[in-house]
Amino acid sequence: MIIKVRVVPKSSRALVTKADEGLKVYLTRPAQDGLANKQLIELLSEYLKVKKYQVKIIKGHKSRDKLVEIIA
Repeated sequence: MIIKVRVVPKSSRALVTKADEGLKVYLTRPAQDGLANKQLIELLSEYLKVKKYQVKIIKGHKSRDKLVEIIA
């Protein structure tokens, strides 16, 4: 399953919400040294109730708009 994700780094709280075309994820970590991407994987794994290794960013590693693959 592939999900479109819009990321908002350096937010006041970590939160996952549904958006028009996918999910909108608010992250508390900054977008440097992969910190935001790591937190994104952690939050999505909790939200979707899957293991962290099952969540993979396939496009947009350095962008706010990402494509994330959930491996079953």
